[in-house]
Amino acid sequence: MLGLSAFIPFILSTYLAQQTTCLTLKLPSRDIRTGTGPEQYDPTIPVAGIAPTQLDRAGWTATADSFQPGCEPRNVLDGTGGSWWETEFNPTLSPLPHNIVIDMQNSHVINGFRMLPRQDGPSGNIGQHTIETSLDGKSWTQVASGTYANNQARKTTLFQSRPARYVRLTAKSTAEGRGYPYVTVGEINVLSGPDPTLPRDNWKVTADSENPLPNQHRALEATDGASTTYWSTQFDGATRGFPHTFTIDQGSAKAVSGLTYLGPPTSKGRIGQYTIEKSTDGTTWTPVVSGSWTDDAKPKSTEFGAVTVQYIRLTALSEAGNRGTVTAASEINLLDGSRQATDFTVTVDSEEVTNATEDGSAINALDGDPATFWITKWNNIQVSPGYPHFFRIDMQASYAVRGLSYLPRQTPGNMQGNIGQHLIETSADGSSWTVVARGTWEDDTQRKVVNWRDVQARYLRLTALTEAGNRGPWAAAAEIQPIIQSTFLTPSPESAGQWGETINFPLIPVAAALIPSTSEVVVWSAWNADTFNDGNGRTVTATYNPSSGIVTQSIVTNTGHDMFCPGISLTASGLIVVAGGTNSEKTSVYHPDSRSWSSGMNMIIPRGYNSQATLSGGGVFTIGGSWSGQLGGKNGEYYDPVANTWSLRPGCHVAPIITQDAEGVFRADNHAWLFARQNNSVFQAGPSKNMNWFTTDGQGSTTPAGTRGNDNDAMNGNAIMYDALAGKILTIGGAPSYINSYTTSNAHIITLGAPNTIPQVTTIGSAHYARTFHNSVVLPDGKVLIVGGVNYAALFTDDTSILYPELFDPATNSFTVMAPMSIPRNYHSVAILLADGTVFTGGGGLCGVGCAANHYDAQIFRPPYLFNPDQSPATRPKILSTNPAKQVKLGSGITVTMDSPVNRFSLV
Repeated sequence: MLGLSAFIPFILSTYLAQQTTCLTLKLPSRDIRTGTGPEQYDPTIPVAGIAPTQLDRAGWTATADSFQPGCEPRNVLDGTGGSWWETEFNPTLSPLPHNIVIDMQNSHVINGFRMLPRQDGPSGNIGQHTIETSLDGKSWTQVASGTYANNQARKTTLFQSRPARYVRLTAKSTAEGRGYPYVTVGEINVLSGPDPTLPRDNWKVTADSENPLPNQHRALEATDGASTTYWSTQFDGATRGFPHTFTIDQGSAKAVSGLTYLGPPTSKGRIGQYTIEKSTDGTTWTPVVSGSWTDDAKPKSTEFGAVTVQYIRLTALSEAGNRGTVTAASEINLLDGSRQATDFTVTVDSEEVTNATEDGSAINALDGDPATFWITKWNNIQVSPGYPHFFRIDMQASYAVRGLSYLPRQTPGNMQGNIGQHLIETSADGSSWTVVARGTWEDDTQRKVVNWRDVQARYLRLTALTEAGNRGPWAAAAEIQPIIQSTFLTPSPESAGQWGETINFPLIPVAAALIPSTSEVVVWSAWNADTFNDGNGRTVTATYNPSSGIVTQSIVTNTGHDMFCPGISLTASGLIVVAGGTNSEKTSVYHPDSRSWSSGMNMIIPRGYNSQATLSGGGVFTIGGSWSGQLGGKNGEYYDPVANTWSLRPGCHVAPIITQDAEGVFRADNHAWLFARQNNSVFQAGPSKNMNWFTTDGQGSTTPAGTRGNDNDAMNGNAIMYDALAGKILTIGGAPSYINSYTTSNAHIITLGAPNTIPQVTTIGSAHYARTFHNSVVLPDGKVLIVGGVNYAALFTDDTSILYPELFDPATNSFTVMAPMSIPRNYHSVAILLADGTVFTGGGGLCGVGCAANHYDAQIFRPPYLFNPDQSPATRPKILSTNPAKQVKLGSGITVTMDSPVNRFSLV
């Protein structure tokens, strides 16, 4: 029996982002981001400036279930854009579904798929579809599904990195149900991208030279997250010639798999030839890779086999355009190499696991920690096996392997087991082996790197033939790592969660609402799928069914309402009330039972980017919203969903909630953080630093509630009520102004008491990342998931994207970094909790055709509680019945019958 002693509100996001021949045309230009962007300052933030790029398609083949002669599958790989693949229509119409399979001939680690429709018109445009990958062409894994928009724009789908040789696109319908049984595709590309960047929290950076101007162009400005600040070697007075060095001390040893470099805002000082070195002590350096970067403004990324070190040094040997001897950098990041060996398994001929003081398990050589090591059995010399010894790695998938890194044991004063003569072999099946390298390593503690031409293999075997110092029959290794052409991550889901497949939409899901009665998700953009304007009375919407995976598009015109930038509320009866936005006076109501929209009464005060809350009495309260309609004066209004009427609440003043935004009231009264409490009261927690209570009965009233601790205004930050009974609210992130503003990682807990009293505010420090335009979702276990956002408040850009979600635990007031996302979610993105305990996060952009920040998709995040300690899916308890079945009154109880014992239960 669960007693309901206080009002339990529906948990809604307080910021819903409004937030026979087949030859004709020329291929449009590529749409890969350049990664340049506005200024921001926070040394803890990895800048996501390197977009996934298209793989070289040389040698690739394409096959399909059907094609019209002259429109063969190979046309999607010819790069012309004026030819296409088309399924058979003459003499026989081939029925749906249709599929086309791309064979890349070798396995690659991929994280994206790009499709260009036929360019001479919409005939055959694909609608509903799935995207799958395979290593062998037989066993397939679905990585994305959804519905493409009915236009000729290039479609890009990003998903979590995975190894694959084959990619299959299956068309299940034509776009918008045009009824054509045939489909067409102009071009197909597969994308691959670098690893996420490492956090820079504890970095210390130094350079051989800095410009002597006070507080300008210092080394630390290459790691401050700002693309408009930069490090430069001295250029006033006595300049130094090449080489120039930039050294990174990470504070502790971390696995590094690459380095990204963004040149200065001006061309002078761009690095040309370079070397990258590593060091465990900052004194002794070993080359990792060298090369040359082109003379342009695009971000550069150099990847290599993961090395676990504390120090990395970038040495500039020349200026890319021969413009002098100055070296400069706006941003330098390191790529996270901890992902390489996550799923690898190891088999050895011998390991020491019986000694009480020394663990010599083989797995230690794959753990990324140089302080642990594998050593063959030695505790009993009589049974210690002699040479040869082998160390075999099963990478679980086929990779293009190009080398091996061997780090001897790092025990001070003890080099026993250092491998001397050795043999390295690869295998596709674990039975037939091919020698790729052999030789003798020097007897020291330095890392040894062996490279060879790329070999496609799943298994790698290092055989030790002698001990380098003839000290005995043992072999040892601190780390043994394959060097592969790219890296692949499957994070531990029981601790970091897991990202599921990508869901493609025919629109950018800027707003979203869960339908409790069906568990479906209704999403919408604006009057157009990828653009907003002054409004023409229609809204492009879609419905996603999580059970079937089907996305169905619908264009709403009957309400005369462009529902971009509205307030959104879910009523107690399950209706979705959408008020204001581009058509700023309009109200629309979604009816789940009929899956239809109807018009509500117009608001008295037109608004856009207003905030709403469903009250304890069932009504809806809204306030603010000067983005649309007249500027200022957006005091409160009350909506009665039963009577379908709006009425003013002149005593609920908007002035106390206004921020000090640089753009004035146009932005300053947007996105209020509202929380309904008992007796039709509403608490406003932000984003202004000043907090207030509203009573909504009668004419309404406003009561100041103090300030949010030492926090500043935090526009586009988040506030989440994670414990309604205790009145607990987490506030996180934001920026003083809507745009062109530095973000914060500030975090506070607000504990509410009775209405119209001053709440308790507790500062709990900072999250790992400073963010704005992010989304936060309370989970059934009371924790809060924080996803997406950027480190500098700028519209329509993925620069400074935060790809690492965080999980807030109220038991410890701490934040834990979760598995990285593959798709940025920034301005105009959304996240909501689904009925099965997963989290839907999607959208971002809405900046017109071809805008790189547009994301026509969503992904599902599975939190750690959905997994057992062995990473298998946890058993889900089932609710068999509730009493009462549908409605419960305040203060009464609910009896819940389960199919198995449970120790926690929550109402969300």
